[in-house]
Amino acid sequence: MASFSSSSTSVITVLLLLLPVLLAPPASAVPVLAACKTVGGGSTYFDVTFCLEALGSVGGGGLYRDLAAAAVGLLAANATSTEAKIGRQLGESGVKIKAGDAALARPLRSCLSLYGGIVHGGPACAAAVKGGKFGDATAILEKAAAAAKECEDGFRRSNAASPLTAEDDDAFKLAKLGVALLGFA
Repeated sequence: MASFSSSSTSVITVLLLLLPVLLAPPASAVPVLAACKTVGGGSTYFDVTFCLEALGSVGGGGLYRDLAAAAVGLLAANATSTEAKIGRQLGESGVKIKAGDAALARPLRSCLSLYGGIVHGGPACAAAVKGGKFGDATAILEKAAAAAKECEDGFRRSNAASPLTAEDDDAFKLAKLGVALLGFA
């Protein structure tokens, strides 16, 4: 019995020593804070704070690919809600643009089309990330970033105050965040 006890103690000791290794996340997993410092620390498009606020719901972290997928999902949600907001402003829900806001109609229509493109590209981008086709996903994200910038620029060209500045800024940054994360995937 003493031999069994010694053997059992050895097995338990080995298991206790290996437990942290067995329960640790994969070596390629990265905490959100570390990922945000890596991709946001030197970015000219977004900062660490934006990254943390955007990816805070991810929790402890994950693979860069998973974090990029989360950014793609957030971009899709942003684009969908922005598209709906534009629709409401154009009167699709019974809300009409006031006569004094006629200068908004043209850039809003343009933005509706641009955000429609972002929404349409979302599933393909998500599939590309999931399938490891990071070049394809990056191209879709870069197109989304350009669309958000083009939307905002349309208001400037029309000398109209943009009602979408926050949404355009978030869409642009989320797309660039996705691109940056894919660069490390």
